[in-house]
Order: sequence, then C-alpha cells, then structure tokens
Amino acid sequence: MSESAAAVPQAPLSGKGLVYAWYSVVLLTLAYILSFVDRYILGLLIGPIKADLGLSDTQIGLLLGPAFAVFYVLMGLPLGWLADHARRTWIVGAGIVLWSAATAACGLAKNFVQLGLARVGVGVGEATLSPCALSMIADRFPEEQRGKPVAFYSAALSIGAGVASLAGASVLAWTATKGVVTVPMFGELAPWQFTFLVVAAPGLPLALLMLTLREPRRQHSSLDESGNGVTMGQALREVGNNWRAYGGLVSMVCVMTIVAYSQGWLPAMFERTWGWSTAQYALYNGLALLLIGPLTVNLAGWYSDKLFSQGRHDAPLRLVMTGLIVLVPTGILGPLMPNAWTAFLVMVGNNVGIAMLSACAPTALLNITPGAVRGQVVAMYYIAISMAGLLLGPMTIGLLNDLVFGEEGIRYSAALVPLVFGLPVIFMMRSIRRVYLERMESLQ
Repeated sequence: MSESAAAVPQAPLSGKGLVYAWYSVVLLTLAYILSFVDRYILGLLIGPIKADLGLSDTQIGLLLGPAFAVFYVLMGLPLGWLADHARRTWIVGAGIVLWSAATAACGLAKNFVQLGLARVGVGVGEATLSPCALSMIADRFPEEQRGKPVAFYSAALSIGAGVASLAGASVLAWTATKGVVTVPMFGELAPWQFTFLVVAAPGLPLALLMLTLREPRRQHSSLDESGNGVTMGQALREVGNNWRAYGGLVSMVCVMTIVAYSQGWLPAMFERTWGWSTAQYALYNGLALLLIGPLTVNLAGWYSDKLFSQGRHDAPLRLVMTGLIVLVPTGILGPLMPNAWTAFLVMVGNNVGIAMLSACAPTALLNITPGAVRGQVVAMYYIAISMAGLLLGPMTIGLLNDLVFGEEGIRYSAALVPLVFGLPVIFMMRSIRRVYLERMESLQ
C-alpha cells in the first residue's frame, strides 16, 4: 500500500491564495493557543485548588493528566476519521465551544469528581483541533512551503503556555486584593474559580470566526483514487505496515510531551523549593515563553524549509533530534540548580528544546503520510503523544511526591522525569533516522 501512496504534487502558493492560506493558519493557531491556555491554567492554580477542595498531589496529577487524557484519546481516532470525511472548519468550531464551556465548568466545580468531569470535557473538545488543523494546513500548502505554517501553528504551545501564565498571574494578583469575586449569575467565586471563567470567555467569538473559514480542497493519493476518503482500517494498516518509521518519530515526541506536561508542576516546584509565589513564577515564565517560544518555533520552521529546498528532505527530523538533545539535559539539570534564577534560566533552555521539537515534528509526520489518511494518522499521533505526556508526566511527579520524595522534594521528582524517559530515546536516534529515511524513499 505505502509503495504507491505518494500524494499528488501541489503548485507553489502565491498572491491572494497565499494570503488566505495564512489567514486560515492564523485562525487555527489562535484556536490552538486558546486550547493550551485552557489546558495549562490548572497548573497555576494547584495551591488554592488543593486548599479549597482538600486534594492530594496524586489527585492533582490525575486532574492534570489522566482526567484530560482519557477522553482526548478515546475521541481522537473517531474525530480523525471525521476530519478525513467531513467539513473540518465546523468540527473545529464545535470543539472550541465544547472545551470553552468545560473550562468554565472547571471554575464552578465544588469537588474532585466535578473538576475531573469538567477536565474530561476539555479533553473531548480539544481532541477535535489538531487532526483537522494539520490536515487543513497540509491541503492548503505544498510540501516545500509547509514547514513555516506548521511551525507557526506549533508556536501555540509556547504562546498558549505563556498567555496562560500571564493571564493567571494577572488575575491572581488582582483577585488577591479582593478575597472573593462576585460574578453576575454565578455569585461569589474564589480567585481560582474566576480565573477559569476568564480564560474560557474568548471561545465563543473564536468559534464563530472558525465557521466563516472556507474548507480547503482535499489532496488525495493512490490510497484513495475516488476522493471519498479511506476507511479507518486502511489508515491503521498504513501505520501498522510502517510502524518503525512512525514509532521512531513518535517516541521522540513522547519524550517532549512527557517533559512539557510535567511542567504543570513547575509553579509548585518554584514555590516549595525557592519560595517564589505562583504569580511571580507565572509572570516570569509567561514573558520568557512569549519571547523565546515563538522565535524558536518560527526559526526552526524557516530553517526546515531552507534545508528541505537544498535537498535535505529529512530536515524536519534533524531538527526534532536537535530539540531532543537540548531538552533532556536541561530538563534534568534545571530542577537541581542551587537557586531559583539559575533554575529558571536552565528551564528557559529546556523550553527552547521543546519549541524546536514541537515545531518540526508535525512536518516530519506529514512528510511520511499519504494525503488521504492525514487526518486519521495525525489523530493517532496525538493520541500516542498525549497518552504518554498526560499519563506519564504529571502523574509521575505526583506519585513520586506522595510516595518517595515528599512535597518538599518535588525538584527531584521533576529531574527524574526527563532522565528516565529521555536518555533511552536519545541512544536510539541513529536507528530512528535510518528507518525514517527508508520510509521517505518508499513514497518517492
């Protein structure tokens, strides 16, 4: 099947077509930013949520990870199939409404179960986005122009986390002088509850904008000569027949997501270890992410396209490998630094590695995936990396805190995560690249 799966070449974009294609990328990126804000804001509110609801670190780990991940994963493949068969702009619009409403519900939760159910809703809504978004970007841009828009979209990881940090810091600083906030229809709310309502608010207008976006014409390959889409079984066989190429790439991205999602504990680590308040950490981290993340991501996308045009068709994979080599040692050393500022600066370097990897991994995936199954393969990709990141990242630290190091030893829990999960994959990178190149050659 894969031998003949090459996609039909696209002509380079220019003029109004290029402008509209980038407009669609900007809207999708705004949606991705909002999704990360709604996903990450919980990590900034660990202290007050624990105090008000009486939760343990293990329960917080469940909320940061599995509560979000389970339905994100269960819905991923059906939504990926839908992305290959239905109008993707409508799917994304509906998803934005759902995850925004669920984020607001997090702010109204009164106990662990209610908060867990709301996090499930956030996961289901956000599962609609990336399979549709990356499929749409791949259909709008030819292969040689794809690196920059994919990287721009991927910049949402850093921007979303940065905006979440700054929004959280601002709201917490403002509400700290108020005690409780009175909101019409909802009554008196604690500062952490009000924060959830604030970050959920932009969802509806963004969803309405998404519904106005034109659906791009789908690319098709010899997997699907009819242009009617392929079955889920065909998509699964396509991945199964090439599991080494997909598995090698995904293993590197899983290290990134495990480390990135474990960073939901960093506000607590800086507070418990060095005495920084959550608002102080959130302000510095938000500024750093907004300065470093988008710059790194867009430079990586530009450099990937440049190398690709020079004939280095594995350029996205090369940059993924470079990002991994940066993020693993900085992730190990950062929490072990002797003071807050050196730890913070090392973790800025860690975010550079995360940004490089997140910018180029989707392009590397699209370049070995036939057009007819992109939505479903992208969904499988996000299922794998989300399962790894959300289940192993936050939960590992929560369990190590409760069972091994104690709450005050959180820095050792954080340092172990990239050490245990990252070093083995670094040692496998040479064989991962060889198999990836073989897959690329089979698509020529």
